[in-house]
Order: sequence, then C-alpha cells, then structure tokens
Amino acid sequence: MDGDDIDRLRKALAAEHAAVFAYGLLGARTTGALRDRATAAYDAHRARRDQLRGLITSRGAKPSESEASYALPYVPSGSAQAAKLAARVENGITAAYLELAAARDATLRRYAAQAMQESATRAYAFQPSPPPAFPGMPVSSPPPAPPAITPGG
Repeated sequence: MDGDDIDRLRKALAAEHAAVFAYGLLGARTTGALRDRATAAYDAHRARRDQLRGLITSRGAKPSESEASYALPYVPSGSAQAAKLAARVENGITAAYLELAAARDATLRRYAAQAMQESATRAYAFQPSPPPAFPGMPVSSPPPAPPAITPGG
C-alpha cells in the first residue's frame, strides 16, 4: 500500500474525528429541525470515521485515535451561529477528502468523491439561504410583464 494513501486516509480520519466532536457540541446546543440535521450529520460522520478506521487497518496501518477535545472557531450561542458552524465543519470535511481524492487507489478516489458530495450537500443544507445560482453575476430584474389584454379593449 502506498504510504501517501495511508497519510491521506489518516488526514480524512482526523477531520472526521473533529466533525464528530463538533456535532456532539452542536447537537447539545440546538433544537427542532436544526438539531435533527445536526444529529443526522453526527451519525454520518461517525459512520465515515468507522469506515476510515477499517480502511486504514485493512491496509496494515494503525488509525489515529480522536483527541480529547478540538478547538472550534467559536461556541455557537444560537441557531444561526450553530448552522454557520455546521456549514464550516462540512466545508472542512470536503477539503480533507479532496486530498484523499488524489489517492493512487481508484477505490479510495471514489470513496473520497462520494464523501465530498455528501459533505457539500450537508453544508448547503445548513446555509440560511441558498447562494445565488451564478455567484458574482449581477442580479437582473425580471422582465416587465406583458400588457394585459382585455376583452373589447
């Protein structure tokens, strides 16, 4: 097995450890639909973490253990901050898997692509409003409505 691929797997695993930590905190600080999304994300990251541990051990290497704690950019005080932090976590996960997408092993590249797709979708779901369809393009006003046709007019 390629040592670079093991390093890439370990980096993805470290990111998943951090995500599990962050979502544990978010789950405790949210309610309603946001908490449901955070719980689903927590479960998804736990599953990915466990899969990565298996991928590493199946290649004869030792997976890293999680840290006792991870530094977060801030502790959310409300739902808007919690959603923003969740999106940030997902963007970090996407970046970690982007490196794994450069693996020599085609199976790992597919695995990374699927993980990136899932994290990008979750990040989008945590956005307060959808981004513009074409970021950077000026928003044009809708065309004027055609004149109304009235009978006998």
